[in-house]
Amino acid sequence: MNSNPAPSPREPQQTAEAARELIELLEVLWERGRDMVSATPVSASQLRVLYSLDREEGISLRTLGDLLGSAPPSVSRMCDRLEALGFVQRLPSPVSRRQLELHLTVHGKAYLRELRAQREAALLAVIDDMSPTSRKALLRGLTGFHESLGRTGPTASSRPHTPLKDVSSA
Repeated sequence: MNSNPAPSPREPQQTAEAARELIELLEVLWERGRDMVSATPVSASQLRVLYSLDREEGISLRTLGDLLGSAPPSVSRMCDRLEALGFVQRLPSPVSRRQLELHLTVHGKAYLRELRAQREAALLAVIDDMSPTSRKALLRGLTGFHESLGRTGPTASSRPHTPLKDVSSA
């Protein structure tokens, strides 16, 4: 007797719809976290720049543009704004005098730390309300999703695989 019935043909669609709804709810939580961190307005695109620089410290504008899928003038303007806010600095490359490297400043790193802490607190408030079985299922599902994204995602080849943290108490 088979205890695992065959998945329905609609299961992938239902999973995608549930993931979309979850992402929309997370976007609301994310915005709350961003509003709590600083009165400094940082757009979603600028935040992507900060995340990219946090992962790829010292990259060039061209490489950043490739990572973001954005044109160099757009990336340069975003970096200008982030530099004016004190989040990013451009430094001469030790390899080429014609090239500049992009780095997060201490202020930029602190902003990301606080933002991540606020967002994690918002997530923990929801996750703490889940049953242990649901938390384990969520962790298992997110781990599978992360692994699949690492194999097939748009930046799979340019990003090192970092496994999700094992949450033994989940």
